[in-house]
Amino acid sequence: MIRAFGPGRVNLIGEHTDYNGGLALPFAIDRGVTVEAEPLHEPVIRAEALDLGERDEFPLADPPAADGWRAFVRGVAAELRAAGIDVPGARLAFRGDVPRGSGLSSSAALETALCLALIAAAGADEPDRTDLAKLCSRVENHWVGAETGLLDQLASLHGREHHALRIDFVTLALDPVPLDLAGWHLVTVESGAEHTHAGSGYNERRAECRAVCEALGIEHVSQADAEAAAGLPEPLDRRARHVLTENGRVDATVAALRGGDLEEVGRLLEASHASLRDDYEASVPAVERTVAALNDAGAAGARMVGGGFGGSVLGLLPPDARVPADAVAVAPGPPARVL
Repeated sequence: MIRAFGPGRVNLIGEHTDYNGGLALPFAIDRGVTVEAEPLHEPVIRAEALDLGERDEFPLADPPAADGWRAFVRGVAAELRAAGIDVPGARLAFRGDVPRGSGLSSSAALETALCLALIAAAGADEPDRTDLAKLCSRVENHWVGAETGLLDQLASLHGREHHALRIDFVTLALDPVPLDLAGWHLVTVESGAEHTHAGSGYNERRAECRAVCEALGIEHVSQADAEAAAGLPEPLDRRARHVLTENGRVDATVAALRGGDLEEVGRLLEASHASLRDDYEASVPAVERTVAALNDAGAAGARMVGGGFGGSVLGLLPPDARVPADAVAVAPGPPARVL
């Protein structure tokens, strides 16, 4: 029996920048999805989502399209085979402790765990992990219907204990940044509004960002000149402004962490949330209530995490703050791995 674990992730700062050629600062967490794989002698995948009590079966040769978790399993098997990995028939079973729709990337956790389990079942060498992240992104884009970038998959596959990862999404350069909280608390609180990439305004924002690039004749929004972007029609001007200012906040956060200035990190989280709410319009009332509750509890800063339109809120609380009862502490953990 093969077991593999894929972690979820928290993005400290740098939201909606990955698919815009920008910067982000995520880290893998210790919660995620565990997949068990048992090779079969017939060319089929039999999969069971243990948390849901649901099953699926499909032929390896030509997996048909599907919805929900089945799209992830079928897409991973098909993309691995397309990449030259001789995935065998297998019985798969998985469960997770990352809440679905929480904005902590249960999808990337599932994808990376499935990939590592099926690669091990094939007896193949593990590919370059950045290439594997791109494969997982193709699963989301082509099989699930969500136009995600690479942030979640890179964080899950390249996570490092006690560090966040500064990612440049043009070069895909990964720079570990020590995340020493010195007695402070990073927590997430679920807003109660479930987030899904494929069913939210996420794809609409992707389309607006493509429109920014077409209007300015650039490849990535992060390449935009701020003055030229300000002259775009509504709401494209605000979408571009969010991306440009958010890139600046990522590097400011890296500098604050290296300098041990957690108060400044909190201020940057607040500014990030304001930009996501006002310029990117990715918030919903449940998220705003959760941000307000964390601030009332004494957070130095709080902001939505993930693609927005629901999901969780991240809060940074000083040592003497009252941690809300429904908050879950998060810290950088190791990457996806075969157990």
